Amino acid sequence: MHLSNSYASLGEQFYETIKPTPVRDPRLFLWNSSLADQLVIPKDLQNDPAALARIFSGNRLLPGSQPIATAYAGHQFGNFVPQLGDGRAHLLGDVADRNGKPWDIQLKGSGPTSFSRGGDGRCALGPALREYIMSEAMHYLGVPTTRALCVVTTGETVFREQPLPGAVITRVASGHVRIGTFQYFAARGNKKALEALFDYTLKRHYPSLSTADNPYTALLQQCMDMQIRLIVHWMRVGFIHGVMNTDNTSLAGETIDYGPCAMLGIYDPATVYSSIDVAGRYAFGNQPAMAQWNLTRFAQCLLPLVHDDPKRAADQIRPVLATFAQRFEQAYMAMIGHKLGLHLVRPEDQDLITSLLHLLEDKRLDYTITFQLLTRAVTDRTAAADLEKDLGPWMARWKKRLARESPAPEKIQALMQRNNPVVIPRNHHVEKVIKECTQLGRADPAQSFLQVLASPYREQQGTSRYQDPPADNDRNYHTFCGT
Repeated sequence: MHLSNSYASLGEQFYETIKPTPVRDPRLFLWNSSLADQLVIPKDLQNDPAALARIFSGNRLLPGSQPIATAYAGHQFGNFVPQLGDGRAHLLGDVADRNGKPWDIQLKGSGPTSFSRGGDGRCALGPALREYIMSEAMHYLGVPTTRALCVVTTGETVFREQPLPGAVITRVASGHVRIGTFQYFAARGNKKALEALFDYTLKRHYPSLSTADNPYTALLQQCMDMQIRLIVHWMRVGFIHGVMNTDNTSLAGETIDYGPCAMLGIYDPATVYSSIDVAGRYAFGNQPAMAQWNLTRFAQCLLPLVHDDPKRAADQIRPVLATFAQRFEQAYMAMIGHKLGLHLVRPEDQDLITSLLHLLEDKRLDYTITFQLLTRAVTDRTAAADLEKDLGPWMARWKKRLARESPAPEKIQALMQRNNPVVIPRNHHVEKVIKECTQLGRADPAQSFLQVLASPYREQQGTSRYQDPPADNDRNYHTFCGT
């Protein structure tokens, strides 16, 4: 297995060259064999847990690896911080998959860097397991995401509110350029670095844009489309990121950084679980607006590249940003339409959709379970009868609308089945699995959970174990960053 590091070619102002801090007793805890096969990691290496533990703890560097900690800034809960950066992560390099696509390999919890701001640079086992479980669940739900290759325990203790077992997680991503990366250089007035970063982003992620009449506005438009696609998927499955800061917004359009994330149970757009989001800035229903806000910060970074005259630059950027609301609304309505079995949403369907969402909120119905029942109700009278108790006359309106769809009921149901998961990583099950793995020192509970989460759109043996909503409807549930 041989790495390169395309990001390192940008120059040292973009990162700190620093090796991971060795750990005392690395042991492989979780290994993602399907992802490893995609990355063409040799089988003889995959069959050597001790070697994998040394490599993915940072104790041993792979050939071609050039570990770096990347620099970036960011708006954190609306407040700009001019220097953040990888405080506990090391980008080892990138590797091509079986199709020739490059993927970044990054360790998290691998030791302090100059960006640590007093932190210990380490990660506890619990947050590492959360990122592994959640990112893999999102992948199989069809949501663009970074993924987890493995979790390695370190044999060392991490001190947070209490002593905890330490771990290192390996993240695989299309790239690690964030809005905050552009902000880092824009805040310093470093136009040359912005140009280099822009060129790198185009070459790595959107090479077709290099021939656009205005590649800068073309990139903004592309990143907007990718963010809309991402957030619509989040809203489809009920994902709440919890910390949508600009330093956590990937320009590759992937979900990144799973610290205080959670899943929606009872439908309420104001739902917040993150303990640090005291004002509800990143509540479930606020995520579209926050994506637009973040994209506006990105657009500001591009202004000096678009034109030397700030006013003329803004005149070119502003029309692109102005399309966000309409583009998002169209994508969102199409998504909800698919969840309801509508292949094409018509203007008059908007009231049907919004009426359902109001009913879900007023009746405090579970988001996933309700759409599961609606999917079954297309061909199952018992499921339809159960729903009529809560949804009342709305069900008759929906059935009448479905009758106007040309496909047979089975095709309508198939569309709904592709968009409505039967199982999600519910918060209480995630917490239970993390607790059991930590107490037992074994990965068995996580592996059983992950096996079910790998097939979220169909019932299989074991699915029912993880479908139940929490007894308290997550009333007192809180998530934490783990740093």
